[in-house]
Amino acid sequence: MTTLTDRYLAATLRSVPAGRREEIATELRASIADMIDGRTADGLDASAAEREVLNELGDPAQLAASYADRRLQLIGPAYYLVWQRLLIVLVSIIPAIVGLVVGVVQATTTDNAGGAIGAGISTAFNVAVQIAFWVTAVFAVLERLGTSLNLPRWSVDQLPESPAERDTTLVNVCASIVMLVLLIAVLPWQHFQTVVGDDVRLPIIDPALWRSWLPVLIAVLLATIGLEIAKYRAGRWTWRLVAVNLVLNLAFAVPMIWLLLTDRLFNPDFVAHFAWLRDGGVDTLTAVSALAITTTTIWDVLDSARKAHRAP
Repeated sequence: MTTLTDRYLAATLRSVPAGRREEIATELRASIADMIDGRTADGLDASAAEREVLNELGDPAQLAASYADRRLQLIGPAYYLVWQRLLIVLVSIIPAIVGLVVGVVQATTTDNAGGAIGAGISTAFNVAVQIAFWVTAVFAVLERLGTSLNLPRWSVDQLPESPAERDTTLVNVCASIVMLVLLIAVLPWQHFQTVVGDDVRLPIIDPALWRSWLPVLIAVLLATIGLEIAKYRAGRWTWRLVAVNLVLNLAFAVPMIWLLLTDRLFNPDFVAHFAWLRDGGVDTLTAVSALAITTTTIWDVLDSARKAHRAP
């Protein structure tokens, strides 16, 4: 055999178990020789035939993996769908919750709104990366160990009755419900736990609103959770659900915008405690919040109407 074939054999055998190298070397050398003889019999030059054969056999590392029955994939088909579904659920929910909590804590304990936003975003990103890494690492280990997940076999009974009509997924509904629950929890939390320095606790929202608008807004958020559940059970947006969505959006957005624009939402003592809020920051925060609420409300209603119109 020529030096080129010897080099190919050496590269291949380097990645196979030592106990099988002699057997594989004999088998592979014979196969290469037969393939070269076949091409030279057709009139091809021996050197060109050898190069053509080795190119056809491909990467020595890939060939060695086939001899060693070693998978060249991080996560194979037996685990991929479970890994994908779990990762989507975790990354869709956990980073947003952790990032929001960190951002709120930073905003209420420091005099730096921009830093709080940055801390929330960076924390959410880091949590997402950590989740993706560790979930993937666990499934890669399971793949290498050949561990059975003992999942039930798929059957036709699992087919949805009308897959074309389902316009909402469990992941999206769960993410929406988690965000709504978190928003409801933030309201009493900010009243009792907001620390602005030297163990001084000042609510962000005017405490007087607990006797008027805050219970109403919490009731609207709870009703919105019910809407999310009803939407998932229906499998898609219907015009009746769109109408309920419109009413709930207006029931939340109109009071919030009115409270913002009339300077009744934020606790005056909280605003007075921070220089950036006293020096015009509260006006900027009011304008941005009102714009965000308006934009989100319009988009949510139009998006639900579009999906209801598109549904069969």
